[in-house]
Amino acid sequence: MNILAINPGSTSTKVGYFKNTEEVYSKSIQHNQADLNKYVRISQQVIFRIEAIREALRPVEQDLPSLDAVVGRGGYLRPLISGTYRINHRMLDDLITARYGEHASNLGAVLAFQLAEKYNADGSYIVDPVVVDEMAPLARFSGHPAIQRRSLFHALNQKATGHYYAQQAGKGYNEINLIIAHLGGGASIGIHQNGRVIDVNNALDGDGPFSAERTGGLPMGDLLRLGFERDEKGAYFYDQERLLRLITREGGLLAYAGTNKLQEVEEQARVGNSESVLLLEAMAYQVAKDIGAGATVLKGKVDAIILTGGMSFSDWLTTLIRERVEFIAPVTVVPGEKELEALVEGVLRVHKGEELVLEY
Repeated sequence: MNILAINPGSTSTKVGYFKNTEEVYSKSIQHNQADLNKYVRISQQVIFRIEAIREALRPVEQDLPSLDAVVGRGGYLRPLISGTYRINHRMLDDLITARYGEHASNLGAVLAFQLAEKYNADGSYIVDPVVVDEMAPLARFSGHPAIQRRSLFHALNQKATGHYYAQQAGKGYNEINLIIAHLGGGASIGIHQNGRVIDVNNALDGDGPFSAERTGGLPMGDLLRLGFERDEKGAYFYDQERLLRLITREGGLLAYAGTNKLQEVEEQARVGNSESVLLLEAMAYQVAKDIGAGATVLKGKVDAIILTGGMSFSDWLTTLIRERVEFIAPVTVVPGEKELEALVEGVLRVHKGEELVLEY
């Protein structure tokens, strides 16, 4: 089966051409920020990105007319169950109008649909968007009925990592209990029970441990007081947009160390910077604490704890986490996030009849 996979990010677009699970060709297209700034809304970037993708695909252009499917990263849609979804016009309308929020991932389905038409592919799909919601009723309680806990996390990589571990263990993903910690620009700790993520922190602007750029959970009273601080003229220092930027893009390592790169913090720690050492220990402490909380959700019946995402390449960080949680269950590290491969595997599960294709 010939599959084209597309993963749009804020300043890049990753594309890969696969024959079944074999990657034939891939490229990460870096977009000039000045070019992106020409567009007021993300949805206006579609033509610009399609042209960039077609240029990047020139080395395999001769193979594209034989495409069976095009699959894109899923964006901000209404809450969905896990799976592979056929792209339809209802989905496209919600993404283009940013009905549930605007994010670069919204482009994934739009690009996949248009490229599938261009190359006469049999179908276009998304797999496990960030809005996958399998949370148990108990997990939705926040402490006040006006606010409900939401499922917003690295569903694509979490689910792919769960399937990968189960395959390596010779078991079905729906037969085991896992706690998976995705550690990157954001951090999500997913509680996987028999193939469903029954509890997870809101990794965008909610709770959980701090990460490279996100604050994670903050003391609520102090955050409210910060939001209502005024200057000498009585104007607020923060409005809603500024506060959201603080917790989603200006927190975590970036706020404490002035960099969102874990490697740079490690380098400072290795030359004896005590503040960097303490910061690494604090990050591991918060991740481990949430993993421990997840073990209580599963009543201690945990088959494995898995550390994944870009920051799990760090032996220093993963060792600190492992030391605190390995008494719960064996710890496995699956570094990085193979999102193109995860998109392809979702399409292949449908093609093989292991899962049914879902409709939005």
